[in-house]
Amino acid sequence: MSEVIDTYWSFRSPYSYLAIPGLLQLREDYDVEIALRVVLPIAVRAPEKVFDPDNLKPVLYIVMDSQRRAEYLDMPYRFPPNPDPVVQDMATLTVPEEQPYIYRLCKLGVEAQRRGKGLDLAAAVSRLIMGGTDKWDEGDHLANAVASAGLELAELEAASADGDHMTEIEQNQQQLDAAGHWGVPTMVVRNEPFFGQDRIDTLRWRLDQYGLKK
Repeated sequence: MSEVIDTYWSFRSPYSYLAIPGLLQLREDYDVEIALRVVLPIAVRAPEKVFDPDNLKPVLYIVMDSQRRAEYLDMPYRFPPNPDPVVQDMATLTVPEEQPYIYRLCKLGVEAQRRGKGLDLAAAVSRLIMGGTDKWDEGDHLANAVASAGLELAELEAASADGDHMTEIEQNQQQLDAAGHWGVPTMVVRNEPFFGQDRIDTLRWRLDQYGLKK
């Protein structure tokens, strides 16, 4: 039976997007299941942990470092995307209650995971959003990205319209906290958390110790 790696992940996080190639390679190289545990972006879930209008250094560093990391990985990337999955005033860092994109995306991710294709959907949709597609929410952009993951957008949306998807997202957030972290991406295997896309190599080392290579 495959080892499960619970992967706490956000559709707005640059580092979640940048972790995708490493996560796909993990699934290819090891006898593991990458279980996508979608959480709300920290700007919505716990903005006080990063977004302090009196101290913009963390935000400015993330913007600079994620661009650098994308260049290093040779991945298409633009931040903020157009539109940003989280509606946020970047001058004051305030986040209004009305959020037309992020809840929809999160519920799609939950439904895809329930169908065994969470990572595949995350890979396709995050590349669409973070890879620089203008107006990714319009036309057939999102439907085509979902289709490339082997799923149908209309089916996912119908299943998540009246489901308990937000309850599962809240449970994911509680489990992330219980695992000992708050940020994404965080991968947890055998109760051990590995935070950040730059810790996938360390996670590989641990999986080698467990003898999980295919």
